[in-house]
Amino acid sequence: MNVLELLNQDVSEKRLEALKDICSDPEERYAIVPTDEVNNHVHTIYSFSPYSPTAAVYKAWQAGLKAVGCMDHDSVSGCGELMEACRIVGLGSTVGFELRVNFCGTAVEGYKLNSPDSENIGYIAVHGIPRRRLPEIRDFLKPLQQERNTRNASQVDNLNREIEGFGLGKIDFEDDVAVLSVADQGGTITERHILLAFCNKVIDRYGRGAPLVDFLKTGLKVDLPVKIETWLLDQGNPHYEYDLLGVLKSSFLKKIFIQPGYKECISVFEVVNLANSIGAIPVYAYLGDVTDSPTGDKKAEHFEDAYLDALIPEIKRIGFKGVTYMPPRNTSAQLKRIQKLCAAWELMEISGVDINSSRQEFNCPILLAPDFRHLVDATWALIAHEKCCDRDSRFGLFHKDNPWAEEPLDRRIHRYCNIGRSLDMEDPEGSAGKVIRKIVQGGNRE
Repeated sequence: MNVLELLNQDVSEKRLEALKDICSDPEERYAIVPTDEVNNHVHTIYSFSPYSPTAAVYKAWQAGLKAVGCMDHDSVSGCGELMEACRIVGLGSTVGFELRVNFCGTAVEGYKLNSPDSENIGYIAVHGIPRRRLPEIRDFLKPLQQERNTRNASQVDNLNREIEGFGLGKIDFEDDVAVLSVADQGGTITERHILLAFCNKVIDRYGRGAPLVDFLKTGLKVDLPVKIETWLLDQGNPHYEYDLLGVLKSSFLKKIFIQPGYKECISVFEVVNLANSIGAIPVYAYLGDVTDSPTGDKKAEHFEDAYLDALIPEIKRIGFKGVTYMPPRNTSAQLKRIQKLCAAWELMEISGVDINSSRQEFNCPILLAPDFRHLVDATWALIAHEKCCDRDSRFGLFHKDNPWAEEPLDRRIHRYCNIGRSLDMEDPEGSAGKVIRKIVQGGNRE
């Protein structure tokens, strides 16, 4: 097996043991070019990704990152593994989850928020979950996963009706879709799993290359961009399934998509209140209008920018503690505006670049530009918050009894950034405990 096959084995313990063996090789360490980059928005196989939590950490380590975070959809079941993998290689770790919620009862009820497919439903993230609180989050998310699977099964039924007559055979939710996930280990089944099952059927029927491209164009009536067509004509393309999946997601998914209901996308108040009650950090995921997308991955469409001045104070009222955004996705003007609003309303800025495809690079040098350096500091503050809060909830960054609770948010983030950078990443919780004891004893309040 190659390195990624070893790190993507079926059992997490085997994956972690493989990582220990790999990172003990001096040549592996020597080849790494360290950077100051961090990324706290990496998806794993517990939602949809080519990487187990261990493999994601390995990729981040090889890319020279200093810290990496797990941010799966509707699941925290990969968080423990990611933290252990980070400990093995000495990276900072932070964990959370991403979730769609409804905004009923808010000042933006009925608006199109940051979800391209839905109105009144928005993506939010819960960052910095103390490790000891992960089991109750897993229990909280289980019924939402079940609701999602009911909808998933119906979407598979829709898919089968759409492809009937193409000679691809029926797609079975359990045997073809669920088997591509780790739902039996607490993972989530997403629309991407459904589309990957479809990709497998198409490749089985047509192979890779010209016949498959012809099926997309003439059978499914897909308008293929030249770049994507070139990739799909290349039979040796190592990202083939992910490139094909991307095409189907942008041009075919709408034919089978079923709007999620409010049993799956529960109230924003419920999720935000839960996050605050356990010492985690709930944040709104800013998308912003897409005109000329810097990354080319979004069609022109309007999202929050027309009412952003009303949205930001409203999320503050709801109980959000921050905003997360991805610098490569937005224009300079959009980014400056969201930064200004976050500063005005004392909302923490958290960033990362979501990783869910083998074609994506783990490096994102834009985060090292002067306008975004504070996002790197915020990641270290997030790490310190998470480890300290795990030891003593009063040391959560936003806890009312925090020793520095009366200080401005930017000052607290600076303090926590320094703590985060000082932690021993091979024993972050233990070293956080030492920091807390020193502060409690009165030796380090400054």
